[in-house]
Amino acid sequence: MMQTMTAPRATVIRPNGHFNAANAADFQRYLTAEVTQATHDCVVVNLEQVESMDSAGLMVLVHGLRVAQSLGKSFHLCSVAPSIRIIFELTQLDSVFEILDTPVEVTAA
Repeated sequence: MMQTMTAPRATVIRPNGHFNAANAADFQRYLTAEVTQATHDCVVVNLEQVESMDSAGLMVLVHGLRVAQSLGKSFHLCSVAPSIRIIFELTQLDSVFEILDTPVEVTAA
């Protein structure tokens, strides 16, 4: 299950659960549609409720970043658990993504 919300100046996407090869295609379709249709120039993916992620889930986020960049939008991650953050550090993608230390305040879309 995924949820999209709006913050005062950002579209916030809140995925949850496990992101792996089994559901990467669905996650990619959802993320691509949300980034493309976002009414704000800033997209934040809040990973607070993501329990695990493999390389397929990570590649979906890379794809989302590329889509956002192609549309002139910024793309950020927030609320990344230490167990997920280590994946970004090991792959050195922590230098590619802007990872916010604090969650983005949201209201229902």
